[in-house]
Order: sequence, then C-alpha cells, then structure tokens
Amino acid sequence: MPRDLEPRLLRAFVAVADELHFTRAAARLYVAQQALSRDVRRLERELGADLFVRTTRQVTLTADGERLLPYARRVLETQDELLAAASGAARPLLVDLNSAGMTSGRILDRARELAPDCELMARFESGLTGAADEIAAGRLDVSFGRIAGLDAGRQALLAHQPVRYEPMAVLLPDDHPLAGSDRIELNALAGETVYAGAGNPRTLEWTELARLLFAGRGIAVAPPAPMAVGVEEFRRVMAKNRNPVLAVVGFPAMPGTVLRPIVDPVPLSPLSMVWRAGLRHPGLDALRRAAAELAAREGWLKRVPDGWLPERDMSLMCDNR
Repeated sequence: MPRDLEPRLLRAFVAVADELHFTRAAARLYVAQQALSRDVRRLERELGADLFVRTTRQVTLTADGERLLPYARRVLETQDELLAAASGAARPLLVDLNSAGMTSGRILDRARELAPDCELMARFESGLTGAADEIAAGRLDVSFGRIAGLDAGRQALLAHQPVRYEPMAVLLPDDHPLAGSDRIELNALAGETVYAGAGNPRTLEWTELARLLFAGRGIAVAPPAPMAVGVEEFRRVMAKNRNPVLAVVGFPAMPGTVLRPIVDPVPLSPLSMVWRAGLRHPGLDALRRAAAELAAREGWLKRVPDGWLPERDMSLMCDNR
C-alpha cells in the first residue's frame, strides 16, 4: 500500500466513477482521455486493486471501487478547502466581459447558475491586450479575446481555453450604400475605410486581426479615433466619422446602424477565455465548465467550411482544445 497518493489520481477516479464514461470524465476534467485512463491505471497499480470493470459497452465500479469512492471524495473535499483557504478563493472573481451582450456574458450567466455561492463580478475592459495587463497586475482575474494577438510576454502569464470561432460582421450607418444587403461580401468593402480600434493600445490584438483580414483586398484600417465609452458615445463618434466598424455577429444593436455578417469568406474571430496562469478558484472552474458546455451545445468550436482564420490563431486554438 503506498504511503501517499497524488490527488490528481483520486480526482480522475472520482470523475470516472461519477460519469461511468471515460470520454465524459475527461471532458469534465479538461484533460485528454488517454491521460485520464493512464491516471486511473496508475492508481489501480498503486492500490493493487481493480477499480472499474471496463467493457466496450459500459464502465462499472468494482467492489473495491465502491469502497474507495467515499474516502476519495472526502480527501478531495479537504484538499479543495485547503486550496481555497490558501488562495483566497472566497474573494470575488473579477471577470472582464469586454462588452455587454456578447458571448462572454452568456458564459458568465451560466457560470453563476453552476456556482451560485461564488461571487463573479463583471468588468468591462476594451480589449484583451489591456485586460492582460490588468490580469498581470492582479486587478483582474479572467477575460476573453484573441490570445494569438498578444505578445509572447503577455501570453506567458496566461492560461486559456478556446471558446468560440465568432463569425465577423460589419456595423454600418443605416444609410450606407451597403446597408440594404443582408450580408456583405468581403470584397464589397474594397475602397472602404473600416474602424478596427487602431490607436487604442488596449485593443492591439483586434486591430492586428483586421489588418491581416484586409491585407491585399483594398480595405483600409481607419486611423485612430477618440475612444468611445458606452453605447451613446460610440454611436455619436460613429455618426461623426461615418466609417463602417469591424465587429462580430453578436455585437449589440445600436441606434442608427445595421449589423451585417461578412461572407466569401466568413472571417472568424477566435475567442478564448484567459486567466492568470496558476489561478485556482471555484468560480474559474464554473466559468470553464460553462464555456465548455455552451460550446458543445451550440457548436461554437466548429469552423464553417469557408471560414478565414490566420494560421497562428488556428494553432493556438487547436493546441488547447
């Protein structure tokens, strides 16, 4: 009998015991199924007992597994309490939603349902570059955005979970010549000057994505404009400058504008949830579970056949799925 057992092995065992399905248990723990199976086999070797009966059709607990389960739960509950006490997990978790009414808000709403005892406090930053600096400084815990657009130094401070390939769109003044179309072909924007946050140091990752998308297509990135805070100020600045605005299909409606999806190709904005590397908090667990649940249910991580995405973004999104 071993003197010590790694909590990770017990956590793998409990997840499989709860789900009685290795694939679902692996998804619950955000690990590869192969790694989960390896941990369960290691635990069985260390205990000198078979914990599961595995067949091609089902997984069931053995008698030894049934006996171990309540003890394993008790050990993990104690460990979670210890980690919570050490990490300050009882404090509110500060979550940057970037903008109201977006994918990130739906994830937060679901996480609050999953963890009603956690205080998940919403913040509204204006881009992942800025939010990453806030996370590094300890003034923010979680944010959402395009991680491939961050420099290596910022990326090294963060862990991330892919959430969604968001189809991109363009926000137009309602009297713009293209406003009458249901969808806008990307080449139809040739000759246009499109606002994509240029000049805002907090949204560098979004401006870079726009430049990559527009390159060689005759579409210009609008020069810096005053940073508008709030719907009314955004609407006022847009009405003054008259430039289309690069957005995503879920961007909230604005008076005097229309939102139209871009097609041929469909440009995709790769959205990840990011947090400080090493952060432990039950609210983070709820957010990760909520993001995975919504992504699976709504197909957020299925790329459309004619989707456009930079290679660097594709690699980062796929490496962390």
